[in-house]
Amino acid sequence: MGEEDPQLDEEVQRVLDVINALGSKDQPAAVRAKLLTQLLDEWPAAHSRVRALRQEAMKELRDDGLTLRAISAETGISFGRVREIIQGVTRRPRVGKKTTAKEEPGAE
Repeated sequence: MGEEDPQLDEEVQRVLDVINALGSKDQPAAVRAKLLTQLLDEWPAAHSRVRALRQEAMKELRDDGLTLRAISAETGISFGRVREIIQGVTRRPRVGKKTTAKEEPGAE
């Protein structure tokens, strides 16, 4: 599997290890492709759940009396972003040049 990041919490690292294992060459390519497709199909809903759980946790910290600055210091997330998360503001995707099939390397 890949190298572990010593700054990641053990539970987060386990999730990342499982994702890495799905791409392990120990399994046939067809199996890997199927498993990774299933993960990607579920990813949007899982991502939304994670965001909602984070927002809930931050609201709980605020309701327990922490200021937004204290939540920022505790979580390592900027004050402005903490405020946005609690308010339910999601970041817009980064604006960049979209590639078309003709622009992709190897496309004909």
